[in-house]
Amino acid sequence: MFHILVVDDDKNTRRLMRAVLEADGCTVTTAEDGIAALAAMDREHIDLVVLDVMMPNMDGYAFCSALRAAQSDLPVLMVSAKQLPEDRKKGFLAGTDDFMTKPVDTEEMLLRIRALLRRARIVSERRIQLGDVTLDYDSLTVSRPGETVTLPQKEFLLLYKLLSYPGKIFTRIQLMDEIWGAESDSGWETVTVHIGRLRRHFEGWGEFEIVSVRGLGYKAVKNV
Repeated sequence: MFHILVVDDDKNTRRLMRAVLEADGCTVTTAEDGIAALAAMDREHIDLVVLDVMMPNMDGYAFCSALRAAQSDLPVLMVSAKQLPEDRKKGFLAGTDDFMTKPVDTEEMLLRIRALLRRARIVSERRIQLGDVTLDYDSLTVSRPGETVTLPQKEFLLLYKLLSYPGKIFTRIQLMDEIWGAESDSGWETVTVHIGRLRRHFEGWGEFEIVSVRGLGYKAVKNV
């Protein structure tokens, strides 16, 4: 059971969020501003924060910045009536993981929360499990019963990235920037070469596959 902290200065919004999250099986703590939220985090273990932006005393931007300054990687979903691109950009620069605008579609909110919690688990455990297949970040290995493949670092990071977001399409440029760095002298053809190597390594492994999306890039597909 996950423990969600809802931070919003509006009592009715806190009540609605609590009802929706508790109906989904979560434990919920609420706070009316960033200062109260920090105090709540000192008292209790929190798995994710649903955070309003415009609040008295300490707003959502300041709270998120304080959280990241303390080296916390706690997932944050920022929710705001502000709809301009500049507001979303300010939220991401402050350290939020996701951003929704009010009025919130509660079903979409739950889906986003589940995705954030899933990604947080992958990061904290530093491994991905796909049926009998395990990707271990620390050893750069992909293993299943009776077989272990140790990959070069770039190949492993590429596969780990794709399988962390199954079904999500990544362009070659996105993958280049994230795996090799924006300052790399390598061209995007490097991604194509590494994808080819990964396909050869795991030919016959039915648990996952790397799919080319014509004109766009690549995505990983889970088959378990």
